[in-house]
Amino acid sequence: MHVEHLLGDASLGLRLLWAEDALLRREISGVTVTDLEDPARFVRPGEVVLSGLVWWSPDGGSGKAERFVSALKDAGAAALLAGEETHGTVPDDLVEACVRHGVPVAGVPAHIMFRSITDTVYLRQWGGLSRHHALPENARVRLSRLLAQEAGPHAVLAEAFAHLGRTAAYVFTPSGRTVAATEGAPPVPPREALALVADGTGVTASVDASGVSPYERRLLYLPDPDAAPPRMLHEVAAVLAHCQEAAARRPSARLRAADELGALLSAPDAREDGTVEAALRRCGLPETGPYLVLVADAGTRRPGPDEGPLAEGALTELAGHAVTVGDAGGAAVVAARAEEAVAEAGAEGGPGEAAAVGRLPDGGAFAVLSGVPDGWADEVWPLVAGCVPGVVLHGGTGAPAAGPGELGAALGQARYALTSARTTVPDASRLTDARGLTTLDALLTGVPAEVRTAYARTVLGPLLETGRPPVAVLLGTLETFLACDGSWARTAQALHLHVNTVHYRVERIERLTGRDLSRLRDRLDLWAALLCR
Repeated sequence: MHVEHLLGDASLGLRLLWAEDALLRREISGVTVTDLEDPARFVRPGEVVLSGLVWWSPDGGSGKAERFVSALKDAGAAALLAGEETHGTVPDDLVEACVRHGVPVAGVPAHIMFRSITDTVYLRQWGGLSRHHALPENARVRLSRLLAQEAGPHAVLAEAFAHLGRTAAYVFTPSGRTVAATEGAPPVPPREALALVADGTGVTASVDASGVSPYERRLLYLPDPDAAPPRMLHEVAAVLAHCQEAAARRPSARLRAADELGALLSAPDAREDGTVEAALRRCGLPETGPYLVLVADAGTRRPGPDEGPLAEGALTELAGHAVTVGDAGGAAVVAARAEEAVAEAGAEGGPGEAAAVGRLPDGGAFAVLSGVPDGWADEVWPLVAGCVPGVVLHGGTGAPAAGPGELGAALGQARYALTSARTTVPDASRLTDARGLTTLDALLTGVPAEVRTAYARTVLGPLLETGRPPVAVLLGTLETFLACDGSWARTAQALHLHVNTVHYRVERIERLTGRDLSRLRDRLDLWAALLCR
């Protein structure tokens, strides 16, 4: 199949933006889907590269486009198919870079799923292959039966490679979690899995399932690149994609239970009659703790047409790691339909926050996990947060809940910690534990920004009027006085003033704020107001 054949498929509606005739006659060897800024490690010669352009932004776009296209050129990519969903069109910077480097580029309409393109390429290629180079016909038949039986990835992987003997094959997630492996394949820790995929010594095929979040995307990986024909791997990856899509579409009683549990935990008067325990059972969770409550926020980026909810997907991936490192039967995240939970709670949340169990009044997302070792989330969170370029993932957690009756309080702690994470590092992924907020400064980071601002203005009042220099200087004097523990002499020394001048300024501060700086409580109020600025 040549590039021109793919562009000529009217069902895909691809819009050619630039190409030379000779480049259009280049044969396509495969397809790679990526949103990495530097995709060179994952692109093989002759492959068509599909990108949703999540990595591109108007700020520094030309430089990012240059690096991205240069990497495609060096890797020998046959063409770039750029999705129009994220930015509404293909940026001019990207097209110009493709012209400079001689890489054909076409736009993919927002309504076209990337999966449709990969299927078009591989189905056409498979049609011209002998059975020696693809799955045997009897294996295809058995795989079709497994899909009809709603089999999981373990069964699919075992059947797909059964005719090759003891071939080691894995299905990894973007955070390195092993979803499935063939019998006898040695276990691979998450960080090692990421390193194996990155170094390119094995062979990798994308499992391009639609309707799942980027955190739940999967990769088919073989350590031995000669263990199976590459085109066979893509056929197996397509079967795994159908398997994952079918699982995502199946209605689950746990989804309804998650909505119910979210509503219960937002209604304190309903927690003492055993209904929470019943909802936990329906969610597949034990009725006895300890539990860990996590909340997550994936920012303002809305998922694309092929993607599932971002924060919900991140929490589901975290739960998968929990099953691996904890009690295999005691960890679960229950995916919730956020719209229903919002309706029940009577409030709306932000577009970047999704609920693993239920949407709460401000849209906070949370997951209930059980049987997870202490400190596990700190280790796994960076792996999951790094899965999706351009998405800042914030999370919060609190003290473990000993039993169902403590889940509401644990949820409140986790949501407070989430606010702290967003306040402390708004532009970087962070998981914050409420138990780590051990100073007044740290504690206040969990207070909503508008509340902190209002408090500072109310308590400090005229001291915040920067347009009046004689008054503005008092703010610095107050800060120094409190930092010196109310010592007149040390304050005077720090400000290079006479002690009488310090007394005069402190008296003015007391008159303007109505506070008495000889009282500890008033000092604490003013210190908190300074921290809230």
